[in-house]
Amino acid sequence: MTTAAGDQSTPASQPPAYFATGWTGGRNPFVLALVVSMATFMEVLDTSIANVSLPHIAGNLSVSQDESTWVLSSYLVSNAIIVPISGWLSNRFGRKRFYMTCVALFTVSSFLCGIAPTLGSLIFFRVLQGIGGGGLGPSEQAILADTFPPGRRGMGMAIYGMAVVVAPALGPTLGGYITDNFS
Repeated sequence: MTTAAGDQSTPASQPPAYFATGWTGGRNPFVLALVVSMATFMEVLDTSIANVSLPHIAGNLSVSQDESTWVLSSYLVSNAIIVPISGWLSNRFGRKRFYMTCVALFTVSSFLCGIAPTLGSLIFFRVLQGIGGGGLGPSEQAILADTFPPGRRGMGMAIYGMAVVVAPALGPTLGGYITDNFS
């Protein structure tokens, strides 16, 4: 576009330069950051809801409070095992495939946790949920690092950080409401 004075300027309809970077394929990286961060939000929210629900879990499954803490321990142990090897798994199977598998595993196992009839099955499903949830954080951070150019990575990580900060703040309230009003 040339103006009357003869200087060159870029047209207003041209997308910002950061759309051409990374693997975004011309998509807005902020939309990708929001979508990717939703999985982290759900994972962290689930963990804080489970903490609040332990007395109800113990009562509904007819187990002691001590036995019900295995619901948390099983998740945390499986999560701690998968986090360090998630980079290798991501390289081995592909980052997108690994991330989507983790999201699917976390979602399916969350449903199965909700319908678990016994403590043993609930613990097993929590282990699967921890495996799926453990791969989400490192994968999402790598996706965000690839999506945003170096000068804008802080913005992408800030969106991710908001999911990590807001979810535990909402979890106890939401968990208390769900366990008091639904079975």
